[in-house]
Amino acid sequence: MYKEPDISDWLPITRKEMLQRGWEELDVILITGDAYVDHPAFGAAVIGRIIEAEGFRVGIIPQPNWQDDLRDFKKFGKPRLFFAVTAGNMDSMVNHYTANKRLRSNDAYTPGGEKGFRPDYSSVIYSTILKKLYPDIPVVLGGVEASLRRVTHYDYWSDKLKPSILKESKADLLIYGMGEQPLLNILRLLKKGVPFHSLDTVPQTAVLIQQGKAIPQNKNWRDIELYSHEDCLNDKLKYAKNFRHIEQESNQVNAKRIIQKIGEESILINPPFPTMTEAEIDASFDLPYTRLPHPKYKKRGPIPAFEMIKFSVNMHRGCFGGCSFCTISAHQGKFIASRSEASIMREVDQMTLMPDFKGNISDLGGPSANMYKMKGKYQALCDQCKRPSCIHPSICHNLDTSHQALLNIYKKVDAHPGVKNAYVGSGIRYDLLVKDYNTEGDEGVMNKYMTQLLKRHVSGRLKVAPEHTSEDTLKMMRKPSFRYFHSFKQQFDKINQKLEKKIQLIPYFISSHPESKLEDMANLAAETKDMGFHLEQVQDFTPTPMTVATVAYYSGYHPYTLEKVYTARNKQEKLDQHRFFFWYKGENMAWIKGVLKNRPDLVKKLLARKTKAPEDQKKVFTKKPFKASRKRN
Repeated sequence: MYKEPDISDWLPITRKEMLQRGWEELDVILITGDAYVDHPAFGAAVIGRIIEAEGFRVGIIPQPNWQDDLRDFKKFGKPRLFFAVTAGNMDSMVNHYTANKRLRSNDAYTPGGEKGFRPDYSSVIYSTILKKLYPDIPVVLGGVEASLRRVTHYDYWSDKLKPSILKESKADLLIYGMGEQPLLNILRLLKKGVPFHSLDTVPQTAVLIQQGKAIPQNKNWRDIELYSHEDCLNDKLKYAKNFRHIEQESNQVNAKRIIQKIGEESILINPPFPTMTEAEIDASFDLPYTRLPHPKYKKRGPIPAFEMIKFSVNMHRGCFGGCSFCTISAHQGKFIASRSEASIMREVDQMTLMPDFKGNISDLGGPSANMYKMKGKYQALCDQCKRPSCIHPSICHNLDTSHQALLNIYKKVDAHPGVKNAYVGSGIRYDLLVKDYNTEGDEGVMNKYMTQLLKRHVSGRLKVAPEHTSEDTLKMMRKPSFRYFHSFKQQFDKINQKLEKKIQLIPYFISSHPESKLEDMANLAAETKDMGFHLEQVQDFTPTPMTVATVAYYSGYHPYTLEKVYTARNKQEKLDQHRFFFWYKGENMAWIKGVLKNRPDLVKKLLARKTKAPEDQKKVFTKKPFKASRKRN
């Protein structure tokens, strides 16, 4: 039976709600740039529920006003232990601005989609305010923004290198990656009476120490020192060299501690925790969420990001793709942490009891929908591995890519009496389903998976991400050759026809990515036109911290080969690359003829009278900005 939650079922966000619980003070106060949605897809809810489950008193201050008398920051008073600060589910600058640095007209994590409820560089602003108001209370940073900005990083929006966010924010400690394990460790140490200033050896955290002060010791850790922040400011090649170590140590089982000097201080980035076990990730998803926004938002309108995932199930975390433009592995890690079938089915049970559930699950997915339960066949080999991607330049022979576990869970959810349809809304890694590329994969299981997927779990559109057609660009992206997409499309068309379906195949592409030249974009437009795709929107490359592509964009060097990399940097170059996708618009035809005057073959392909596109491929759209951080593959 479904029980309508009352106000006490949410974590308190007002002083009145705190007092109703009989609390005079809180142990931890969590400040977030998102509205408070008590759902496992929202980081602040997860962190708050973990703190609650450990027996601590916790309250949340969602989207505080940073421009008035700061009353929001004062309403709970001082916490007994610490403030926890997150910008929210997205980096605040990605949330606010387009690839062309235009201010977005809405915010998917705010009621009614309204903009203006969080500042630029939210983590820095919130933490700086707290340190001014309560200088004696520790501040802990976490979330995506903290993860991606934990060392010297290029900030696209200010077009400059910035130091670790710890330095700018004046916070006391940073948690990077998925925060459950380090947070639990911190809470249990504090419960034992360990002082906050002694938490500098907790794995998956970072702290600043004064140079000359003894570095805390852990006999199991080795250290690696990066070029200093000042070195990076003065030499782009040194900045590029740093990133290889940062990426490798972030995704190794036996990682080193990273040290980087910043002025008179050094940042210590402790090695990460091992990938969460099934029991650990189940425990996080099984906490007593209401699965709803806080009631205070009812009159302000729906929260778009919540509406998108309201009836979806996230089955796993992490991504072993290692795409050079993607931040998933920098935050979630490259090793997959999968939930148990039992935990997934408990969430499905809970969802089907909700009064507005109509029988349709919008997504059985994850960062990449078809990586559930995939891991190394022999863990000892993974323990020694430094590869940033398990599937590029080829699929690792030690990676188990069987889709059988996915097939099992799809069928189990499909058989649930309360479920009419269970769709896969997340993008899939098509290369895992192409035998020519995934040579050690079981072709029979691949075909069974594709058939089951198209037959029962696609609501009109199947999303995949070939990203480009140029071999040089794809190599830079760590994506497979486009010829494998042709193979996948043939397989897709065959099964689609056999099932008598009219499912659209939706391929996503990126313009202006490092190594993508103007002629490469012309080739991409021509080749996709020949395949019958009519591209309506294409994602322009946005440099975000902690990616290979962003390092190449800023420095001009590939951080692994240290070879020079071409990148379209100025606004006109980027617009020109994007323009090729609209070859069918009259105003672009003369421009295309002029730009490609030495390539009459491409002009002919692009401007020749187009044949009618197949009904299922007339329009191809990219994802909305707030989806990209979770689901781009």
